[in-house]
Amino acid sequence: MDTTGTVTATTTDEHSGAFTLENLKRILREGAGADESVDFDGDILDTDFEELGYESLALLETCGRIEREYGITLDDSVVGDVRTPRRMVEVVNEHLDRVTPA
Repeated sequence: MDTTGTVTATTTDEHSGAFTLENLKRILREGAGADESVDFDGDILDTDFEELGYESLALLETCGRIEREYGITLDDSVVGDVRTPRRMVEVVNEHLDRVTPA
């Protein structure tokens, strides 16, 4: 990573440079846990985070984990504006596309 904080080694090695729904599921489980009633193996892409049991504090923690793991900075508005896993994956990938490899 250079002095501007562009890329971590895990972005290219461990994560192949793209953020996927599977990455998001893992981070959600690690950070905030998973509600027993939520079927993470089902189609959750367009399910509201609140329906999945994730309130704003859990999403804030999730965004922080994504930032640290992928070496990006998400806008503060992401927590309030991103309502579904599909949109979270899109937003993270938009930020990753702007990152220049070291």
